[in-house]
Amino acid sequence: MAGERIVAVAGASGFVGRHVVAELLSRGYAVRALVRSREKARAALPRDDRVRLVVGGPEPRTLALLAEGAAGIVNTVGIIREAGGNTFRTAHVLTTRALVEAARGAGVERFVQVSALGVSAEGKTAYQQTKFEAEQVVRRSGLLWTILRPGLIHGPGNELMRTAKGWVTGAAQPWFFLPYFTRGEIRDEVPLAAVHRVPGTVQPVAVEDVAWAAAESLERPAAAGEVFNLVGPEVLTWPQLLDLMQEAIPGADVALRPLGIPGEFASVQAKLARKLGLGGLLPFDEGMPIMAAEESTASPEKARQMLGLEPRPFTPALREYAGRI
Repeated sequence: MAGERIVAVAGASGFVGRHVVAELLSRGYAVRALVRSREKARAALPRDDRVRLVVGGPEPRTLALLAEGAAGIVNTVGIIREAGGNTFRTAHVLTTRALVEAARGAGVERFVQVSALGVSAEGKTAYQQTKFEAEQVVRRSGLLWTILRPGLIHGPGNELMRTAKGWVTGAAQPWFFLPYFTRGEIRDEVPLAAVHRVPGTVQPVAVEDVAWAAAESLERPAAAGEVFNLVGPEVLTWPQLLDLMQEAIPGADVALRPLGIPGEFASVQAKLARKLGLGGLLPFDEGMPIMAAEESTASPEKARQMLGLEPRPFTPALREYAGRI
């Protein structure tokens, strides 16, 4: 794929999608961008004559227009939290299925699915289960597909990074400490099987690296039929990550300290709040604490060997953009 060939990007105005668009433009592609809001897209995407907006959702007519004449589709659609009628099943499974059908109908050559690290049919959350189900739709599509599974994605403008900035500056709840979620692990060496609280571990990956991997997957024939974990080279616990943000972000309150919250308790709290119609008052849903307390790590070797990806370390990247979060 080269020259002015068209690549369609679903979820193009989102955090990952807008970086995929920028990466594709840098490689000389024209981009057909599926967006929900024309106004949001104009603010998020580059002003470039090679970007054509397709406004709408996963309706067949809209997706037929998106896919027509495209050499590839990159699906970055995803939500971390349900809101109104935008459910995990709608965003992840039904949208992916509709995109696959549109791709087949238009004779699209390649399909890149941006999934997530740690998804599985046995996932503990609806997010993990529906992301995995969407992967199965892609696997059974008959297309030349590639699945990307990024870990914790970071970069300027990321919602999680903005939230954490509020924590470390004391501008957002809980104001008096830096929260993170923990899981309980039974310690065999302790009499009566004592439960030890353990923080989750992450390998933050730069959003630019995810976008690069998506574009590279379209261009490398060997990437077809492969699943790539996308992670950075630094393995960090959540307390370590919060400490680094506290050090890097201008105006951070250095007196605030990380404090672990049992993920199981927070999940039950969120579930109860949702049933009472108060779920919007919490900054997390019932699945987020469970996922944040898990291990979210993997080897970057397959992506390095097959895609040529050399992921950038988190700490120097954070220091570079900390003033622009």
